[in-house]
Amino acid sequence: MRDRIALFRRPTAALVAGILIILAYAPYGFSIIQIISVAFLFHLIINATSTRQAFFIGWAYGTGWMTAGVYWLYISMHQFGGLNQAMAITALFALGLFMGLLPALAVTLAMIIRRRFGASDFLMALLILPSALSLAEWTRGWLFTGFPWVVLGYAHTDNALSGFAPVIGVYGITLLATVLAGSALILFNRKQPRRNTVFLIALAIIAGGYGLKFVHWTTPVDTPIKVRLLQGNIPQEMKFSPDQVRKTLAIYEEMITASPADLIVTPETAIPQYLHTLSPEWYKKIEKYAVDNHTTLAIGIPLADSMRHYTNSLVAVSPDTDKPHHINYRYDKQHLVPFGEFVPFGFRWFVNLMQIPLGDFARGPDVQQPFRVKNQWVLPNICYEDIFGEEIAHQIRAAIKAGSPEPGMMLNLSNIAWFGDSLALPQHLQISRMRSLEMQRPMLRATNTGVTAIIDARGNVQGQLPNYRFATLETELTGMNGMTPYIRFGNHPAIIACLILFFGGATLAHRGHTTRPGYRKNPLAGKNDWEELL
Repeated sequence: MRDRIALFRRPTAALVAGILIILAYAPYGFSIIQIISVAFLFHLIINATSTRQAFFIGWAYGTGWMTAGVYWLYISMHQFGGLNQAMAITALFALGLFMGLLPALAVTLAMIIRRRFGASDFLMALLILPSALSLAEWTRGWLFTGFPWVVLGYAHTDNALSGFAPVIGVYGITLLATVLAGSALILFNRKQPRRNTVFLIALAIIAGGYGLKFVHWTTPVDTPIKVRLLQGNIPQEMKFSPDQVRKTLAIYEEMITASPADLIVTPETAIPQYLHTLSPEWYKKIEKYAVDNHTTLAIGIPLADSMRHYTNSLVAVSPDTDKPHHINYRYDKQHLVPFGEFVPFGFRWFVNLMQIPLGDFARGPDVQQPFRVKNQWVLPNICYEDIFGEEIAHQIRAAIKAGSPEPGMMLNLSNIAWFGDSLALPQHLQISRMRSLEMQRPMLRATNTGVTAIIDARGNVQGQLPNYRFATLETELTGMNGMTPYIRFGNHPAIIACLILFFGGATLAHRGHTTRPGYRKNPLAGKNDWEELL
């Protein structure tokens, strides 16, 4: 009995540590908890007695971290999707188990190196484990279209590490955060002979981040524009009913025409019907308002180009064009949400269980031009597209290299009312702040129920509406031009750094192992680790 309890003690502790890591993200912001949590994970892995135990420790940690991080998916599946509680909880836990496999595989690979080459605690904590876990985080950002929510780096938008955002992005910050976690583990071990060196490394990282906060990679563009962001607060459960659609059109007509601005923005799919089915009278009213007041309207609306070609889009109604209906711009969402905007292969049965109006939308082009508002150029993204920083950086970089108009500010249209008044809202705001830090450009966020906000080029929230309120947010904003290192190089420096640390740590472990007297008799290297794991 005691052996069985001991067998589950470490994975259980890892599960709890993984759950607690959520306190490091918005709205709590206790980033030190993340450092402690990851350091504890490293401690458990370094002291694991087998590769198999390391795998299950990592899996338990990852499952707790991912399940707690995206618990709000339960609200979408149960409250709006009609799944019963048991089915929704099962689906959420299954997703957590699946997402938890990546950190599990990362620490398992690190453990194999330890057992094969006798890697020291120092190499494991400072090089091998941080780089392996960071590579797993990067992989989560693109595998199966990617779902990089609660990436480790997002917890550091308000501390010294945020200074590295315009240089190496969120995955580079992830690597530095895990190195700091490994450093903390070494510093608390008085038997470690290199504590002074590790302290200097940690101090250099923190000081470097603070120093980079004072570097300006971009410069202001011309004069500011006046912006109004609309938060209609339309109940999600009623959004698509015919009666509510009529009310929604009246609400947004009232909000749009309330007062003039250079740019007025609605949330994602604020108009819950296809453009070609809109009432001509409604459209003519807002078109006339745009022309009379020299206003550009950015409207979230689905478009239908044919019977089977639907897009989640933004259209700009501009006063200075001779095109029909004064629509001179269209942006189509290109990074679609699995289960929400397209059905992954083999999961039609699951989608059929839910009562959500899901559909197979078409993807927009990878690179789309910004739209002009007076002297400023605005690059939009829709919903969770802004969690993919490398894609936004690619669009800005492509525009600059092609000699096209350079986007000076970013615009996010979202409707995350699907997830209720949950942690999804402040977490998404924190992600948008990271994008502003990486690009050193302001971000405008127009949402249905929250968080509607204005973020400056330094990642600071300049204005924010209360969640679940019918309200408008107004500001004057200036765009920024220039290329941060992150825009220029994307995630490549962070990935290269991870690979250097990982293979460097493995090489140093191997050299130390082969030069050690009697190394062939090393008890850590006698068994086939893959066979043991399986």
